[in-house]
Amino acid sequence: MKELEGVEIEDTFAEAFPIKVARVLITAVNEKWALNAAKEATGFGTSVIMCPVEAGIERTASPEETPDGRPGVFVLFCAPSYKTLEEQLLARLGQCVLTAPTAAAFNALSEEESVKTFNTGFKLKFFGDGFEKVGELYGRKVSIIPIMGGEFIVEQNFGAKEGVAGGNFFILAENMASALLAAENAVAEIEKVDGVITPFPGGIVSSGSKPGSLKYKFMHATTNHKFCPTLRGVVEDSEIPDGVNAVLEIVINGLSEDAVKEAMRKGIKAAVKVKGVKKITAGNYGGTLGKYHLKLHEILGL
Repeated sequence: MKELEGVEIEDTFAEAFPIKVARVLITAVNEKWALNAAKEATGFGTSVIMCPVEAGIERTASPEETPDGRPGVFVLFCAPSYKTLEEQLLARLGQCVLTAPTAAAFNALSEEESVKTFNTGFKLKFFGDGFEKVGELYGRKVSIIPIMGGEFIVEQNFGAKEGVAGGNFFILAENMASALLAAENAVAEIEKVDGVITPFPGGIVSSGSKPGSLKYKFMHATTNHKFCPTLRGVVEDSEIPDGVNAVLEIVINGLSEDAVKEAMRKGIKAAVKVKGVKKITAGNYGGTLGKYHLKLHEILGL
């Protein structure tokens, strides 16, 4: 058995899978309004089990990093197909960013990174009802749409690429207070890693799932019964050790496998420092779900 800070690290792997990703930079008059737009645009974006995309805030951006010299927020949108990603990008920028006071939206993937290009900003310009303009600002081709709040600036084209979804680890703790603090600390460290998001509420999953169902044929995913503390002693295949009464999961999506691994490393190292954490493991399905097998011992150098 190998340990980190006295916490057992199971010799297992997180099973991640390919996903299509767009990276968008939302700017506004101040960070408050950039975040408002970003939070709205990334809503209902936890898992493609039922959400159309997995989405989240990557990090804030300083005025020195943005095309228009204003505060900004980087967000990632992740979808199973480029078709769905394009549809969701148009809907979310159109309904959630265009409507936000002082907001603007720019592509945040380089030409070299992008394997697909969507003309999202070109399509959004038709909201201008013939009064829109197409021009160049900040060295970028943009649509300029007259709105009640002034003008909405949106880059004409947005790039997309294949990323990695489903990087994960489980925090097993003696009680919910310890598990939650460990998970919060993990998310805080993960937020320092460029190119990744934790798409669930506050970055934390309380209801981890497994593919399919033991009982209901119509269910695509159901509770991960092996890791439910209340089912210890009820199900034969429980993986809850004695003394563990709470389990929380961190799920990570990113622009690359390396970015997801770095996020997992930082997150786990933060989690194990919390008193009451007993074990770290990860979710996989024997290699049947995804091609990326992110080995905990390898990632942590154990």
